[in-house]
Amino acid sequence: MRGKRKEEHINIALHSQDGPNTNGFEEVYLLHHSLPELSMEEIDLSCEFLGKKLNLPLVLNAITGGTPRAEDINYHLACIAKKYGMAMAVGSQTISIDDPGSASTFRIVREINPTGVIIANMGAGRPVEDALAAVEMINADALQLHFNVPQELAMREGDRSFKGIIDNVARIVKECPVPVIAKEVGFGFSRESVSLLYGAGVNIIDVGGMGGTNFIVIEDKRGGMFGGELDNWGIPTAQSLAEVLSLGLPLTVIASGGIRTALDAAKALAMGADLVGIAGSFLKVLLREGADVLDNVVANMVYRLKAVFLMTGADNIERIKTRPVIITGRTGEWLKLRGINPEWWARR
Repeated sequence: MRGKRKEEHINIALHSQDGPNTNGFEEVYLLHHSLPELSMEEIDLSCEFLGKKLNLPLVLNAITGGTPRAEDINYHLACIAKKYGMAMAVGSQTISIDDPGSASTFRIVREINPTGVIIANMGAGRPVEDALAAVEMINADALQLHFNVPQELAMREGDRSFKGIIDNVARIVKECPVPVIAKEVGFGFSRESVSLLYGAGVNIIDVGGMGGTNFIVIEDKRGGMFGGELDNWGIPTAQSLAEVLSLGLPLTVIASGGIRTALDAAKALAMGADLVGIAGSFLKVLLREGADVLDNVVANMVYRLKAVFLMTGADNIERIKTRPVIITGRTGEWLKLRGINPEWWARR
């Protein structure tokens, strides 16, 4: 059942447009610096994450696993992650707990990239022993716990009770041998949700905001329960990122959800994200045009990301976080109504 659903998710995502919502970054602007006094060779996009050095502040985020087709996808994505020095998260490993024979579709990622940053993935409501098994399966550097309440409610076969989740997260954090990442899957975290997660011991947040792959839309196309009525549900990525950052907590923050371009990635980093997660746009290139084209897409994205850094006068990730960011439109209004001052970013 899970394998069939994973194949359906891939097929629908491949042939569907993202949305209908944007990620909010079209209302976020970086300030052009006409005299940057920098060369491209000086732009350093490297960072440390989970005790290892990455060449890029990018996470090739959770997509799939558990089927022969998924193994092929994970093979090619792992090759890209290794070549460019990105972190990579596998898709939900629940299927491999129920069917141990599918574990190889996830292990391939560690086999391809034995020293890279590899992140396991499990639903936040799953038992502690399942979460630990997921980590051990791929010798993971961290564990993503994904939160997908809207998707479950949209699925006819999905969960209907989410009681005890925060206590379960706290137990997993306590027993897990590697750091735990809380990851939304396209609906965004609010300040209130992140405060609860922080209280449970989580200090790495992947905002997974609205604007990219929309799992309510996908489930609608599978004959789900929402019938198109709730396609606009969620918090856009730019707003969710600001919500998390406004807490001022000692968190590592990953911005993901509909980030497809170097400019969006740079905006997220400038706002204060430590890393940026990308998934759906890379998957579509891989499946539609092949691994060589994806390689070229990533290379071009790296060049453009360095170019944006240079054009803001920032030579590294910490420097771009000090550059002015102008937040306008609905995103700016959202922040004001939530008691978050968008002018703080503009006056840095």
